[in-house]
Amino acid sequence: MKFAYKFSNLLGTVYRRGNLNFTPDGNSLISPVGNRITIFDLKNNKSETLPLATRYNVACVGLSPDGNLAILVDEEGAAVLVSLISKSVIHQFHFQKPVHSVRFSPNGKKFVVTKDKVAMMYHAPGKKREFNAFVLDTTYYGAYDETTCIDWTDDSKCFAIGSKDMSAWVFGAERWANLIYYALGGHKDTVVACFFEENSLDLYTVSRDGTLRVWQCDTSLDGLKPRLPKDTIENGDESEKDPVDDFTEAQKSKEIHGETGANEKKTGKKVKYSCAAKYFFNKEGDFNNLTAAAYHKKIHLLVTGFASGIFHLHELPEFNLIHSLSISDQTIASISINSTGDWIAFGCAGLGQLLVWEWQSESYVLKQQGHFNSMVSLAYSPDGQYLVTGGDDGKVKVWNTSSGFCFVTFTEHTSSISAVTFAASGYVLFSASLDGTVRAFDLHRYRNFRTFTSPRPTQFSCLAVDSSGEIVSAGSQDTFEIFVWSVQSGRLLDVLAGHEGPISSLSFNPMKCVLASSSWDKTVKLWDMLDSWRTKETLPLNSDGLVVAFRPDGNELAVASLDGQIIFWDHENAVQTGSIVGRHDLQMGRKELDKITAKQSAKGKSFTTLCYSADGQSILAGGLSKFVCIYHVKEQILMKKFEISCNLSLDAMEEYLDRRKMTEFGSMALIDEETGDDNVAIPLPGVKRGDMSSRHFKPEIRVTCLRFSPTGRSWAATTTEGLLIYSLDSGLVFDPFDLDIDITPSNVHKVLRQKEYTKAIVMAFRLNEKKLIQEVLETVPYNEIDVICSSLPELYIEKVLEFLASSLEKSRHLEFYLIWTKKLLMLHGCKLKTRSEKLLPTIQFLQKSIQRHFEDVSKLCDWNCYNMKYILAISQQRGMKRTAEESEDEDMPDSSNESMEESAVLS
Repeated sequence: MKFAYKFSNLLGTVYRRGNLNFTPDGNSLISPVGNRITIFDLKNNKSETLPLATRYNVACVGLSPDGNLAILVDEEGAAVLVSLISKSVIHQFHFQKPVHSVRFSPNGKKFVVTKDKVAMMYHAPGKKREFNAFVLDTTYYGAYDETTCIDWTDDSKCFAIGSKDMSAWVFGAERWANLIYYALGGHKDTVVACFFEENSLDLYTVSRDGTLRVWQCDTSLDGLKPRLPKDTIENGDESEKDPVDDFTEAQKSKEIHGETGANEKKTGKKVKYSCAAKYFFNKEGDFNNLTAAAYHKKIHLLVTGFASGIFHLHELPEFNLIHSLSISDQTIASISINSTGDWIAFGCAGLGQLLVWEWQSESYVLKQQGHFNSMVSLAYSPDGQYLVTGGDDGKVKVWNTSSGFCFVTFTEHTSSISAVTFAASGYVLFSASLDGTVRAFDLHRYRNFRTFTSPRPTQFSCLAVDSSGEIVSAGSQDTFEIFVWSVQSGRLLDVLAGHEGPISSLSFNPMKCVLASSSWDKTVKLWDMLDSWRTKETLPLNSDGLVVAFRPDGNELAVASLDGQIIFWDHENAVQTGSIVGRHDLQMGRKELDKITAKQSAKGKSFTTLCYSADGQSILAGGLSKFVCIYHVKEQILMKKFEISCNLSLDAMEEYLDRRKMTEFGSMALIDEETGDDNVAIPLPGVKRGDMSSRHFKPEIRVTCLRFSPTGRSWAATTTEGLLIYSLDSGLVFDPFDLDIDITPSNVHKVLRQKEYTKAIVMAFRLNEKKLIQEVLETVPYNEIDVICSSLPELYIEKVLEFLASSLEKSRHLEFYLIWTKKLLMLHGCKLKTRSEKLLPTIQFLQKSIQRHFEDVSKLCDWNCYNMKYILAISQQRGMKRTAEESEDEDMPDSSNESMEESAVLS
């Protein structure tokens, strides 16, 4: 089996913090998710997380005007230049301090970064290869506190920045004689956003207390005069020289220092701003902090978001309220409007919520929310199309693996979910919770159709469903019992007692009616379903059993214990067949507040989740660590280790603590450095603003559940970061099979021209190049498929089926590939059945591809049927006789409109 699994997608987390950006075409949304970015394609209903990551959580994202480049800046100020075309990192740079915002100029030649009290303008990376992609052009000083926001004029001549010192500043991006800088005051709180009007120097500034100021400029963009070189001024008339230039503005080594009082001293030649209007968002007595804003220049639409979860739509400059709506009870952290002005994106950091709202039709284009707390468990559907996850927030979410979106959320549970699983049919899923219930959900009607409870209230810690889907069992945490119910009737069939500690895991044998249960009492018990639920066997362990898993063929049992071992059993004969000591492979990190080293703490760690691969040859194991290990079962060796995260914003990531953060009084992590009204954990006496209970903490990296896809091509892990999916890379890999010196692409084409199709297929598979195999198969005439399938060597049938499964996912030749699949299975079905264990992942992959096409085509056919019925109904109504009164009432324009509507329906 190949182990070339690579990071494929991140589900379950749609937004953490930072600013949202729409791509220039307005169809895709870029959202920062932890230390990665996800692109949501709203037109094709797909999400993709780029396979690159920063060292800390992404704080801000700057997107180039052409949509090809993006600058990601993390919490510590480290920047990464990313190509969105090749999805790779081009350049790395460190700004040394946290950055508040990044913004490219509309012409794409410059970009401005605000950090601390300054704004820094850099030359934007060009299309040529450069030694240093980030070249500093000018540094702008002036603000007395941290800078917050940036906006450019349409022609890239000037830009404006807002600051926490309640002022806004307009700076010239080039050397202008009449505008070097201009300071705008008047606000009573932090400036959250500033926006230029279209093709104008007129400015809007919005502050946190809900105030909008409209600034009018007496000069147009064309009125900006280029500044003459210094020697030209000295040779000319002395009276032309402005004395203010020598004192208030000092441009030395590309630095511009602004002063707030300088505006009053300026002469008539300079650009001048005046406050044209002032508007308030909050009603009298309402203190709702404004947290985010966005402005669309072409349609003059201002969108503002507030700390209470309300957003307003206003038309400027008249300040007419168009719309007001509450989307959640959490703070709106970021707002973005797409290029057409139809869609507005909102990000709520508190709930991890991402919404795209179409304001004209008042409908959601996208509404996604991850689990509020960490995910605990996951399960794949039998065809590998869906993933179900359960979280500590009591929600059960179902995700589509191809689109990456959650399409249903069940909220019936009132406490943390402990386990989830699918029934064999794939349309029923079960979840166990600490609220004392096991619930069954129907994926056809999206409802909770069964609720299983115990006679006495108990907390369920694990769950298992038998292969028929008729029996469901759950293990108790506090009564040490296993409860068994019938899915059909909902009745409690039996209570299995015998364990002397909490039940940690349950697993049904896929081939027989045998249930395995592991417990903290250092035993694994096997229960025979057909023999009055009696204990068939008790397997002793050296330590507490944490998780138990059957091999897909049901002939082997794996148990992970508290001493860091994975033990393999032949459960039929109650014989231990092998063990893996994997404690050192976990490689634990040291938490910031740990008193002992990572090496010492690793001695008490163990695997908490296990999963066999689809073919049963390897086993996947993970625990409270950033590593996931794949072991070969037969050889009992470590095959590959995956590092699931490199995000240092999480705790227990590094093996050694940074000594620079250690003082004689303890770790600096104990001190909350955040200050300000909203972030301060313990405010000053008498201050009522802010949440008294808020604390800043670093979540610990951990892997809570691992599952292999039934197709064997991917595996998923629920982690602190979210739901990570790793899949086999579909890129070009030269991996020949039984290669000979005579097998070349030219020889394959030669045989193909001679119409020796069977020989050409065998040669193409021996060379094993995907495009060549596709060319050979698609050249075969459809009426000869039957003959070729019967003459194919047995060794190549499995390879052809695997290729058909992968081709059916993307190819347009649906019927052609289905004929191939049908003929192969009908002619060689009996022979394939003898090797069903090896072929199972391939068949399931094939089933997944066909099922997806079936659903798409059936929806299209249903839609066409409804349209035909509608057209027939209209045509029958048109032919009906009407009374004389009705015909007199109707005039000519109405009848012409009706005929136009009918023609539009027909078209």
